[in-house]
Order: sequence, then C-alpha cells, then structure tokens
Amino acid sequence: MSGHSKWSTIKRAKAVNDNARGKVFSKLVRGITMAVKTGGPDPVSNYRLRVAIEAARAENMPKETIERAISRSEEGSALEEIVYEGFGPNGVGLLVYITTDNRNRTAQEIKNAFEKGGGSLGSPGSVSFNFESKGYLLVEKSVDISTQMLSLIDLGVEDMEEAGEGIEAYTNSHELFSVKEKVEKAGFKVLAAELIQKPKSQVPVDKKVEDKLLELISSLESHDDVQKVFDNAAIS
Repeated sequence: MSGHSKWSTIKRAKAVNDNARGKVFSKLVRGITMAVKTGGPDPVSNYRLRVAIEAARAENMPKETIERAISRSEEGSALEEIVYEGFGPNGVGLLVYITTDNRNRTAQEIKNAFEKGGGSLGSPGSVSFNFESKGYLLVEKSVDISTQMLSLIDLGVEDMEEAGEGIEAYTNSHELFSVKEKVEKAGFKVLAAELIQKPKSQVPVDKKVEDKLLELISSLESHDDVQKVFDNAAIS
C-alpha cells in the first residue's frame, strides 16, 4: 500500500478551479497543446492527450474548445515543457511541471516562489530519482472494501489505499485507460483518472510543516505556467 494520499490535493485543486475557471481552462488548453506536441493529435494512440481531454471534459470545457485546442496545437506552438525540481519545508521533494513560452521569466518566478515558501530549487535529478510515472484512479468505495480491493488487483491495479470517499489505485502509466475501462465494466465508479509522479519514499511531516508545505504548493499551483505539482510528503 502507498502511504501518500492525493485525495486532499484533488479537493484543494477543485476548490481553486471553481474560483478561477478562466485560469483553469487556460492551463487545460496548455496541457492539450503539450500532449499533441509530444505525441500527436490522436487520443487513441496518444494516451497523454486522452488524459488531457478527459481532464478538460471533467471541468466542463466545451467540445469545440477542446477540438480547437488540438487543431491549433498541430499548427505549432512556442510553448515548451520544463520540470523544476526543488525542496520544500523539512526537505520535502517537489516536482513542478511547467509549460511556458518564456523560460527565463518562469524560472525566476518559480525560484522566487520556492524561496518565499521556505524552500529552494534543486539541481536536475536531485528530486526526480525518487519518483516514478504511474496512472492514478480514484475509485468510489463499495460496501465491502476488502472484496473490492481484491477485485481491483485482479483488474490490473498495482497498488492502492483508502482515502476520503474513495480508493486510490495505481497502475502502469501506459495501462491507465485499459485498467480504467476494466474497473468501470466491473461495476465500480471511477471518480478521477490522471497521470502522476508517485514517490518511492516519503518525508514525514507534522501539522506545522504541513501548513507551510501546502502554502508553498498552493503558491506554485496558482502560477499561470504551472500544470502540476507532485510531492513526497507523508502527512500524519
């Protein structure tokens, strides 16, 4: 079982989304752009694009807006993707995924956010070695959780844990949607599906450190160029 919960992160991100719909749409369009740029415009063969499209649909982005984003992505874009590695309070590792058209400006702003939040940027590889790419599913709990977990293993889930109202299940990143379809066909409701960076080991944090860490993460996530932030905190 994994000791790291993403449930609170999802709820926090949802609250931000509800209060800043325009910014959310902008970030989703950037996500679609980078997915097309790296893997092509076909969501069947480009699983990253499929994730980006489903994320857009989950935020009620109009179909026409999604199609227009894909079309414009094919025409070329000045956007590039960068991953910043850094450390938050108590040495918690952070991976910050960026899409930007101005690398120098963004680098300075992210550096400032880290320092203001009591952290610091790290060198390439200083944090990423401790993470691995995974598919993530949040599955609604059944009445018999033990039996449900055994079923999820049979359906291709590699690891899981209870969190909030659901079960957080992890898969091979390339198998995210094939496992998702199996889980849904088995009668379970999938509340969320995304590609994540899952920590291999974690840093325990107490309530005081947690508050500072969440403030730093919130600051990073509010930046227009930031797509996702992953951490290896084990919150008690």
